[in-house]
Amino acid sequence: MTANSTQVQVALGDRSYPISIGSDEIRKADIARYISGKKVLIVTNETIAPLYLELLEGQLADKQVDRVILADGEQHKNLDTLNLIFDQLIAGHHDRKTTLIALGGGVVGDMTGFAAACYQRGVPFIQIPTTLLAQVDSSVGGKTAVNHAMGKNMIGAFYQPQAVIIDTDTLSTLPDREFHAGLAEVIKYGLIIDADFFHWLENNIDLLLQRDKAALVYAIELSCVSKARIVAEDETEQGIRAILNLGHTFGHAIETFQQYKQWIHGEAVAAGMVMAAELSVIRGDLSAADLQRTKQLLQRCSLPVAPPADMKAEDFDRLMLRDKKVLDGQLRLVVLKSLGEACVTDQFSTDHLYQLLSRACSAS
Repeated sequence: MTANSTQVQVALGDRSYPISIGSDEIRKADIARYISGKKVLIVTNETIAPLYLELLEGQLADKQVDRVILADGEQHKNLDTLNLIFDQLIAGHHDRKTTLIALGGGVVGDMTGFAAACYQRGVPFIQIPTTLLAQVDSSVGGKTAVNHAMGKNMIGAFYQPQAVIIDTDTLSTLPDREFHAGLAEVIKYGLIIDADFFHWLENNIDLLLQRDKAALVYAIELSCVSKARIVAEDETEQGIRAILNLGHTFGHAIETFQQYKQWIHGEAVAAGMVMAAELSVIRGDLSAADLQRTKQLLQRCSLPVAPPADMKAEDFDRLMLRDKKVLDGQLRLVVLKSLGEACVTDQFSTDHLYQLLSRACSAS
């Protein structure tokens, strides 16, 4: 394991693309090679722009480069903010050969990708994720969306980028809270598909918390390999890709309940994964010991393992029925059969679900 650059391929036929991972990748990746036209629109936010926008623009000196700088935060991931991107595209006379570049975390990436999918019925875009959560999850796989007041990511499209450029140096400026939230998605891959990786995380989490460069590159690469494999098999989430949503139905309910203003995404997912693991124990699949290992690993990352204290079982029940994974009125959840093996099911009793919700809400 070294801190040098590495590359993962997302295999989608003629829409395949690389994920480049390493230190100083914004400078080293030759981003211009992924841009066929003469015009670029960089979408970033007010936190990231002062840190990395000038560096990125320096790699695109031969292009017409416009920019839109958005407010930072999940509460701004909506149609009103999306229109700011369209306003800049139209005002700058951007055409179908324009490339959009998302420079930021998951919110910027999701909105830029959705704008790219919609503008003139589709223009190219590149992901340059600057948070750990975006690097290991939201930047890979082509899910793009905005939130609605009644539900998270309810308006969106599947639309793949030209490339994902992961510069691990951007993690050096990431606040601890954001970094820890990203670790929730890293841990998710160990839970759903790679028990050996989960064991590695138990043994190396302190290195990750210290932001050791070699450990980070390894963990990001393993996470991206897992996601790329699943996306290549099931791009539009008709089957196995749904296991990537472990804890997300519970987590999205938490975020919607809080109007996207209190917990950040990875924190809500962490609590949601514990709830999914607890349901797995109630169903008789996961062992109580493995549930405890899951809780302990998340707690070592300073992540919540129970829902917010002011949420009740009835709040979850109401909000989860709006989730995208509800089909024909039937809620589907990702559960664990064991560490490293997940499945999607609608085969759980109402009693088991309410037992879980009541226990989880009382624990908080």
